[in-house]
Amino acid sequence: MGAQAGEGTAGRFGPMTRVLLVRHGQSEWNADGRWQGQADPPLTDLGREQARHAARSLGVVDAIVSSDLQRAADTAALLSNELGVGPLVLDPDLRERDAGEWSGLTRAEIEHGWPGYLDDLGGERRRPPGWEPDDELLARTIASLARIHGLAPDGEAIAVTHGGLVYVLEGHFGEPFARLPNLGGRWLEVGPKGPVRLGERVVLIDPDEVTVPSQI
Repeated sequence: MGAQAGEGTAGRFGPMTRVLLVRHGQSEWNADGRWQGQADPPLTDLGREQARHAARSLGVVDAIVSSDLQRAADTAALLSNELGVGPLVLDPDLRERDAGEWSGLTRAEIEHGWPGYLDDLGGERRRPPGWEPDDELLARTIASLARIHGLAPDGEAIAVTHGGLVYVLEGHFGEPFARLPNLGGRWLEVGPKGPVRLGERVVLIDPDEVTVPSQI
């Protein structure tokens, strides 16, 4: 499962937890092309099937933690049931970024109301009122990962979360943006103070089941 920790890492940082950050299954708003943020649409039937099938790609883990938004929590519950790992721990700090006034809107609706904002990739990005800044999202992500380390200090854990959270963590480590599919994930090594190193990306379902939300 995933990339192994580098030689000497545990000695430098103490016991490492290998955490797989997993994007939840397809939600109803993913299917509709709507920006979700911290709104709480449920999984589609396909999203539930994706979660069940993803468990086949996973081995034994020591803990499963999830965002408390239902699209993530339901994905995690299905993984937990399939893997026989519990209890499932819910952590609000694993929630998606708050999208402010864009929550519930399609890209076309955002472009109509905020012309050019979605194409503003250089410098300080323009975002709507209520948008959660990168530094705030990253801070709560790091805090959650540190707590996950406490659950499995020298083991492996799954954290079911959201695309925006994975992207901000990857950006923190200098990774270029690339869309993550539903039930895609990113391995990382986590110490007592949070993430230490990124591992590889993985996709836990078969190619014919893959859905890639394009709104974010």
